[in-house]
Amino acid sequence: MKVHAVAVNPVDWKIRDGGERFGLELPLILGGDIAGTIEEVGVEVKNFKQGEAVYGMTVSGGFSGGYAEYALAKADAIAPKPNGIGFEEAAAIPIAALTAWQSIFDLANLSGGQRILITGASGGVGSMAVQFAKAKGAFVIGTASGRNEQFVRDLGADEFVDYTTQNFEEAVKDVDVVFDTVGGDTQERAFQTLKKGGFLATSAGTPSAEKARVCGVKAAFVFCKPNADQLIEINRLIGEGKLKIHIETILPLTEVKKAHELSQTGRTRGKIVLTIN
Repeated sequence: MKVHAVAVNPVDWKIRDGGERFGLELPLILGGDIAGTIEEVGVEVKNFKQGEAVYGMTVSGGFSGGYAEYALAKADAIAPKPNGIGFEEAAAIPIAALTAWQSIFDLANLSGGQRILITGASGGVGSMAVQFAKAKGAFVIGTASGRNEQFVRDLGADEFVDYTTQNFEEAVKDVDVVFDTVGGDTQERAFQTLKKGGFLATSAGTPSAEKARVCGVKAAFVFCKPNADQLIEINRLIGEGKLKIHIETILPLTEVKKAHELSQTGRTRGKIVLTIN
């Protein structure tokens, strides 16, 4: 694939710093979210053609290869670029959207009418989850800092909790699902908001099995996997106007250092995207 844009994810600088490697060996090219045009197709690939605009995850499963002019992707890890959006917006979708989708639907089995608490609701993954949950018909409660209240409400949140001024576990009770994108102490306290039999899904570290047992709930960590069928479902939501892509900053690849520094603050609203071609 000829890469036009690639998203920055926290896993990029975690791999760079040696904190996480996922079996990868240095040196390597970072970047897992890609959007661009197909340069060549394998002999067994029938559903894509040269020159087609697509987006998805790199052949490594989304952990590396995207910060480059060209990248490899498997046919079952990409989908046609949604109509009406650019390559920059498309690149911001795959890992964040699939992480949110697989957490709240595949793991927690969220359904319409249920109550869900989403921590870090203004971030790249959290902002996707708010919109998915709302599209499903759930009652959505989001946490973020006060400056992001209107942003989170505009995504569709029914309630908002400013974690800087109040303890969300005191304000929120008896939810069916928690989707935690923050981890640490936030994740520990989030258990207190669940009703018996509820589910805590997280993209931010392995949850405590003992804590889940004591609280009478289930808990699991999502390991995002490429899924072309889910990307196509996400395309449908975009086409129906039920999912909007929010980008904090677009920078050229030459400013990748600045992009990583911004990502590491943990205060971005939506995604950071690098342009290449």
